[in-house]
Amino acid sequence: MAEADQPINYTKNESSHFESGEHSPDNFEAERGRRESVNLNSNITARIENPLAGIPRETLFRNVDEFAQETQLTHITPLLRKGALVAQDPANFENVDELEDFEREALRTEVKYKWRQPLALYVTIITCSVGAAVQGWDQTGSNGANLSWPTDLGIPDSTGDPNYQRNNWIVGVVNSAPYIGSAFIGCWLSDPLNNYIGRRGTIFFSAVFCFLSVIGSGFTQHWWELFICRILLGVGMGSKASTVPIYAAENSPAAIRGALVMSWQMWTAFGIFLGFCANLAVYNVGPIAWRLQLGSAFIPAVPLIIGIYFCPESPRWYIKKNRYADAYKSLLRLRNVELQAARDLYYIHAQLLEETAIIGHSNYATRFIELFTIPRVRRATLASFVVMLAQQMCGINIIAFYSSTIFVNAGASNLGALFASFGFGLVNFLFAWPAIWTIDTYGRRTLLLFTFPNMAWTLLVSGFCNYIPGTQGAHLGLVALFIYLFAAFYSPGEGPVPFTYSAEVFPLSHREVGMSWAVSTCLFWAAVLSITLPRMLTALGVVGVFGFYAGLNVLAFCMIFLWVPETKQRTLEELDYVFAVPTRTHMHYQLTKALPWWFKRYVFFQKGATLEPLYKFDNVASDQAAAVPHKKGAIPEDFTSKEHEG
Repeated sequence: MAEADQPINYTKNESSHFESGEHSPDNFEAERGRRESVNLNSNITARIENPLAGIPRETLFRNVDEFAQETQLTHITPLLRKGALVAQDPANFENVDELEDFEREALRTEVKYKWRQPLALYVTIITCSVGAAVQGWDQTGSNGANLSWPTDLGIPDSTGDPNYQRNNWIVGVVNSAPYIGSAFIGCWLSDPLNNYIGRRGTIFFSAVFCFLSVIGSGFTQHWWELFICRILLGVGMGSKASTVPIYAAENSPAAIRGALVMSWQMWTAFGIFLGFCANLAVYNVGPIAWRLQLGSAFIPAVPLIIGIYFCPESPRWYIKKNRYADAYKSLLRLRNVELQAARDLYYIHAQLLEETAIIGHSNYATRFIELFTIPRVRRATLASFVVMLAQQMCGINIIAFYSSTIFVNAGASNLGALFASFGFGLVNFLFAWPAIWTIDTYGRRTLLLFTFPNMAWTLLVSGFCNYIPGTQGAHLGLVALFIYLFAAFYSPGEGPVPFTYSAEVFPLSHREVGMSWAVSTCLFWAAVLSITLPRMLTALGVVGVFGFYAGLNVLAFCMIFLWVPETKQRTLEELDYVFAVPTRTHMHYQLTKALPWWFKRYVFFQKGATLEPLYKFDNVASDQAAAVPHKKGAIPEDFTSKEHEG
């Protein structure tokens, strides 16, 4: 590993050989003509640096010309030169003489009206949203079906049956099958699938599995047949959940990336809501109700299978495959003007040069090992592990998977439990909407730190409401009320953040295997939760289970506070510098500066208390916002190069 006070040596031809590994020994500093680089393994100064900053114009143009020659893009060399000038000093684009008036206006517009994006970008995000709805509907089909399929398939799990303890475990294992299939098969298929058939091909592959397996579930005659179908469903769910957020993140502009990528969770919540609607719609159709509840999840898979081929492939995937011309074509569809496409193409390329220098080239096995051995990647692995594990620790899935069972235990009828679950699904979906604005304004970390304490107390109070005498009226109403409040806090925080965050934090070389790790972590513990909850409810009751998960919320809050850096409004490549900051430095800052500041500001109400920022930004791409005058409210006030990351 390079020492903290030494520049990293780069090679001249890494720009055009990310896949082939062909290099010629040249010192990057001499070629680029710029100051010493930040060490991307140990960024002890917490400086976030633009790799193009400080390069003389003549050297920059020479580098651009060489890049255009190597990538067969000489026909757009003048455009690439202008794009490189803008990327070099984003906040100063108004003074770039080479720009046309319409190009300057386009750059102003992308800051002042950040949601004014091309149709192709929104088609891509809508398609990703359909993929998320598939995920949510798949999760809740079993929720209502749990009330009848165990009896139909010969494993009744009511306490009156002599084998109910054994049957409880079987029901838990069958319900956990999609998460077992995801954690051990689907997630880990995503890296080789993405490598060979791209982001779109992987999404198509997963959609086919989600389509066929749920139809098969509706025709099963034995519990083990249902288990197999749901394992196959997990293969599709895992590869899809590991790919769709990456695909959305790689196609989205930095300023609205969080909002667009969090559509995964928002539309997962919508799919959960639709699943509850389907459960209610077929409740009175007789013995086949549970078959329809499971099988209806094929519906959103159909538009996903069709729609994905109308979307552009990820430009970063094309760059990884050394297909720069195709990457440029994708960016043309995803950006408003050619200048923006050329700027993003060259800026991504420049950042990937630095990333490749510390990571090099590897195969699938070594990439997995490097999740834990390369310091910059290891910090991303830890952070993604924490946010994904926290999604299971918070207890949301004890409601999402077993809400009907919980409401029945609280005294509701089967139909009443389905209506109460419907209310949970509706709250979960509606309260996900605020995160579209808050996730890029307040940040991922802030949302988590605000919502976890609130989830802890609402879950605890909901459990205590079971002590109210009776089974109807105030007893059932208050249990449902605090479960709904719990969902209202979950939806804008721990709901959208984990998949958004994990899709951002890994470098391009490790993005697929890193996301596979993150999603498998989440879904493995979802499987554990699904297997154990029926027995926990029997042993501890609703009060004990809710109290247990309330305590886990407090533990998750502490883990997030110490180990999860902020990522809002930074390009995917700039995050290399964020995760180059040593974990010890981040923890020391939070404990010695951020925490005392918070107590001064919000406990002792010292309005004059100030917080020294952890990160120091040097002419990075996201600083462009500071250069554009805007109306109050058009751009968040903290969208500057000196934001406080506490």
